[in-house]
Amino acid sequence: MTDRIPLVIDTDPGIDDALAVLLALASPEVDLELVTTVHGNVELAQTTENALRVLHLAGRSDVPVAAGAAGPLVHPLPTRAGHVHGTAGLGGVELPPSPASVDPRPAVVALAELLLAHEPGTVTVAPIGPLTNIALLMAVYPEAAQRIGRVVWMGGSAHRGGNVTSAAEFNAWADPEAAHAVLTSGLPVTMVGLDVTLPTVLTEEGIERFRSTGGTVGETAAAVLRQYVDAARDAYGISGVVVHDALALTEAIVPGTLRTVRRDVVVGTTLGAARGQTLVDSRSVSTADTAVEVAETVDSDAAVEFLVSRLASYGA
Repeated sequence: MTDRIPLVIDTDPGIDDALAVLLALASPEVDLELVTTVHGNVELAQTTENALRVLHLAGRSDVPVAAGAAGPLVHPLPTRAGHVHGTAGLGGVELPPSPASVDPRPAVVALAELLLAHEPGTVTVAPIGPLTNIALLMAVYPEAAQRIGRVVWMGGSAHRGGNVTSAAEFNAWADPEAAHAVLTSGLPVTMVGLDVTLPTVLTEEGIERFRSTGGTVGETAAAVLRQYVDAARDAYGISGVVVHDALALTEAIVPGTLRTVRRDVVVGTTLGAARGQTLVDSRSVSTADTAVEVAETVDSDAAVEFLVSRLASYGA
């Protein structure tokens, strides 16, 4: 394709993050030019190593990986998500080490340089972890941040409550100050939250389909998902996995996949029970410059089919 969307993924792999990266690499609509890593599901050193190994698994060790923020902007993260993703973040599966090294530039420098090298409004940035790196980019390189075409963030919740507390979704809760800064900045943000991710379930039948047809990548992705399947059964009582980050990447790859409504969004930054809550004003469609496109409805079957078919294509 001649008009591929330049794409940056900012990530904290993480099982579903790994799926999202593999989905992007299998999609001719986008050109993954940079991966930046952030604290979140596991510690930064591990998320960075995981990103390198996932890219190597897909045969794309040429994509640069730049390490970003090791912790939130203000308050330390009380806990991580090793109980869901495994202590090393990839469900207990050890991927082969990558021959590539980490990019020597800090993530915000690498991202700023990439944005300044492209025409304004052409690059999509898909943060699928805490928003710390994006908030830092806004503060340190505001002229580069203003060149972003779209920010497609997996995080938050408009109506479904939280998944790490009763109020907060994990990526918002992991750095509420950063989330608030980004969601009220006026950047062109699309929020892909629990309202659309929780109904989008990749069943064990779908996993088996790309395991059996996706070659080494499909087999490895299925193995990585094994622990996630068990955690989802315990947490949600479902036989399958909720593909949070892959759904956000689907929207980044094919804009308009999700039906969004322009809303005003703020994030709770107190240290109480509402910390990390994304407060979405659903009373009316917003006309404010700082409003966010909030994903509210999804064709879950179509989204899962998109993911499964792309992962199965690795075997071709």
